[in-house]
Amino acid sequence: MSFESVSIIMPAYNAAKYISHSITSVLSQSYGDWRLYIVDDASTDDTANVVADIHDDRIEYILLKDNGGVANARNVGIQRSQGKYIAFLDSDDLWEKTKLEKQVALLEQGYMVVCGNYSTFLSDIGNPVSVRTSPSEFNYTDMLSCNRIGNLTGIYNRHVLGTFYQERCGHEDYLMWLSIMKVAKKAACVQEVIALYRLSANSLSANKLNAAKWQWHIYRNKLLLSLPDSLYYWLRYVVIALGRKVFN
Repeated sequence: MSFESVSIIMPAYNAAKYISHSITSVLSQSYGDWRLYIVDDASTDDTANVVADIHDDRIEYILLKDNGGVANARNVGIQRSQGKYIAFLDSDDLWEKTKLEKQVALLEQGYMVVCGNYSTFLSDIGNPVSVRTSPSEFNYTDMLSCNRIGNLTGIYNRHVLGTFYQERCGHEDYLMWLSIMKVAKKAACVQEVIALYRLSANSLSANKLNAAKWQWHIYRNKLLLSLPDSLYYWLRYVVIALGRKVFN
């Protein structure tokens, strides 16, 4: 039995409004050796019917009995997946059509982790609110003061690095990518916008104090950094976040 090259993990909760657009952006990929794992986190809306109307053998729909949160849903998808590479896309975000093609090329050149630049938007994808960029190459230390991997753009080689899961801590994806980068040492970033992140009213008015607390918790309780190191990276995080006008 042959498995997909890229496993795409998509958690979904009451996602009927946007999920078809997200799935279509996967179906439109110029690179076709993938399998999409949609993990429905006990939705109460029409998500299941929307997904059922989209027919492609590369889509696997997993319905959870109980709502366990986004980290748990992603973990279920990760556990079910079989691909050499693991990528992530939430049910309201979008990929540009060459996203996987450009990233797999870098992975096959020897990088273990690849991300990309992405834009943020509210309702009109043609009218971006901002563009998030990262250097063409960065390391684990660079990641400590700023999450340089937008989860919707990140992809990693699980055959070499191992399989990583998410832990519920506010910044679940950031903690996971830190764990991955600690092993990988460095990552490459595609210097083009390869994905689109949908902002919501909630994300625009996110509780910055909570975000800062989550960041401190990761430094002190997850990474076990010393107090001086934690303070150093936390202050750098705050400065960068203020520059972006939002903690993320």
